[in-house]
Amino acid sequence: MYADETLTPKEAIRLCALGTLALKPLTYGGLVNNIRHFVSRMMGPSLDVLGTSVELLKYEGLIAAEGSGDSEDDPLFAITQAGRDELRALLTARIRTGALELNKLIVALKFHFLHLLDDADRRAQADLLLELCESELTRLEDLRGHHAGDTGYLVQWLDHDITQNKARLLWLEDLRQSLGTSG
Repeated sequence: MYADETLTPKEAIRLCALGTLALKPLTYGGLVNNIRHFVSRMMGPSLDVLGTSVELLKYEGLIAAEGSGDSEDDPLFAITQAGRDELRALLTARIRTGALELNKLIVALKFHFLHLLDDADRRAQADLLLELCESELTRLEDLRGHHAGDTGYLVQWLDHDITQNKARLLWLEDLRQSLGTSG
C-alpha cells in the first residue's frame, strides 16, 4: 500500500484475484481471464497493472489448489482463510484522491465484492465512497466557479460532471441508507 493506506495498482489486481476466487474456485487460466477481462474493461489494456502472479498468491498462502479442473495439470484454485483476511484488508483500504483511472477500477472492485464484507465494513465502505464523492463534487464546483466567466466549453463539461456526481451522491446515500446505521 501507499503511505496513505491506499491501494497500489498491483494491490488492486490482487483484490480482483482474491475477490474473484472468493466468489468461486477457478483454474489458473479462468482466474487470469477473469482478472484481465474486468481490469481491461474498467481501465483499458494495461500490461503494467496485470502483474500479479497467481504463483505469488499461492506462495503467500492466499490461495490453494482445491482439486482439478478439466485435467490434473489445471487445478482449481480457491481462496484460503489468509486470503480472505487479505481480501478484507484490500477491500477496506482507503481510496486515494486523484489517480482517476486507478480509482475507477478500485471503486468498481469495491462494489463487485462489497457483499463479501460484514455489515459494519459494508457501511464503512459506503461512508468512504460517500466522502470521496462529496470531495469530488466540491472540487468540481470550485473549478466551475473559478471558470464561470470563461469562454469555450469547459463550464458545460463541468456542469455535466457535476450533474453526474450529484446523481452518484444520491445513489450512494440510498445505498448507505439500505445498509442501515452504524452502531
